[in-house]
Amino acid sequence: MVNNFEQLKKRILELKREKNAVILAHYYTTPDVQAVADFLGDSLALSIKAQSVEADTLLFAGVHFMAETAKVLCPRKHVLIPCLEAGCSLADSCKAADLAALKKQYPDHLVVSYVNTTVEVKALTDICCTSSNALKVIESIPKEQPVIFAPDRNLGGYIKRLTGRDNMILWDGACHVHEDFSLDKLRAMKAKHPDAKVVAHPECKRELVEEADYVGATSGILKFCGTDPCKEFLVVTESGIISEMTRLYPDKRFIPALPHNSNCCCNECNYMKMITLENICACLEKGEPEVEIDEDIRHKAERSILNMIAIK
Repeated sequence: MVNNFEQLKKRILELKREKNAVILAHYYTTPDVQAVADFLGDSLALSIKAQSVEADTLLFAGVHFMAETAKVLCPRKHVLIPCLEAGCSLADSCKAADLAALKKQYPDHLVVSYVNTTVEVKALTDICCTSSNALKVIESIPKEQPVIFAPDRNLGGYIKRLTGRDNMILWDGACHVHEDFSLDKLRAMKAKHPDAKVVAHPECKRELVEEADYVGATSGILKFCGTDPCKEFLVVTESGIISEMTRLYPDKRFIPALPHNSNCCCNECNYMKMITLENICACLEKGEPEVEIDEDIRHKAERSILNMIAIK
């Protein structure tokens, strides 16, 4: 059994060559997982990247819905996920059967679903969105057209405030990581670091978002920190992104915001941290677990994603 860090990295590189495989890793995975990735990014950017990659096998170092999205867009490629148990609290908060029932209750509403959903929910969706393009997606819909926005109530509420749309029904779901940041602790950190700027993800609660100097998706946060002259940032999103921030901007300091739980030093996604070098290596060796999707469901889910991509 390979267990040494350098040996694991070496074996993973060998397996990638043998299997003609690439590793797509999310920003929220651990630094050692990010170190073996061929591509690093947010969930949808990685899935879109997967379409243009010359590889037989895609290993998605992230949570389950991300690997599903890659399979939807790349049906002829083998898509692997190292840990089937790596789920998502936000995706789990919206069951397909419950969304189908809400659609029956509001048949005239267009369904916009966040990419952080299962493939079955995407199949019931008219247009997908990400945190980076949710505003653009909603603004592309005529104002008189009522919308169901699922599943993140915080992101939906943020977009609703920006657009002033009163005809948006918000699904009552949330990400356990972004939901748990402490406003009191953030304010205490701001007092301790008065020159720092606050960057926050729109999945956070409204009171946290309103404390921020910049609100955006992970890719937007990274860009802002690079272009803003400030040298210190309080980061109100999953702390895994700090590894990439530090790599890109070594002359700047990035401080993770704190959760309510006093026993935690920062907010982490437990599911993302289930992806390890050990299970990546085992996954490549065995060629499993592999993501399989019913073709009818895949086709319907693909339509909702392509509808989003078509919005310029």
